Amino acid sequence: MRRFLLAAFLSASLPAFAFANVIGERAGWKVHETGYSFTELVERVDNAVKANEMGLVTRASASAGAKNAGITIPGNMVIGVYRNDFARRMLAANIAAGIEAPIRFYVTEEPDGTATLSYKTPTTVFSPYFAEGGDALEVLAGELDTIFAQIAEEAVGE
Repeated sequence: MRRFLLAAFLSASLPAFAFANVIGERAGWKVHETGYSFTELVERVDNAVKANEMGLVTRASASAGAKNAGITIPGNMVIGVYRNDFARRMLAANIAAGIEAPIRFYVTEEPDGTATLSYKTPTTVFSPYFAEGGDALEVLAGELDTIFAQIAEEAVGE
């Protein structure tokens, strides 16, 4: 029954996917359009995360779920990235900020077959907790900003 409901929902939504806006610039986001295919960019992100000694913590893909239901939608993958030493420091600064970890990269397939890499900067993600987390959380977010920018640069070849 669930599979049928998912298939019915996705089928009804397919026209929206065909005309949905691509991800554009947004406050606090970094958006990198590439010439890579969706599959290539996901692999490049995975490799860049490992090269920067961060952990691939989570992975979620509506397109993979839809494919399992026999439906094709544009590729998308949310890749959660973090590392235990950052987690310990984050939690020491502010327990509530823990809901934001891992911080995510978003790979989306564009209508022309290329893919885009997007992410909210760690400073943007953690900024609601700065008043409580103080300098320790702000410093941590800044360190993560640098690492996430490096991962993105390596993944997109900039």
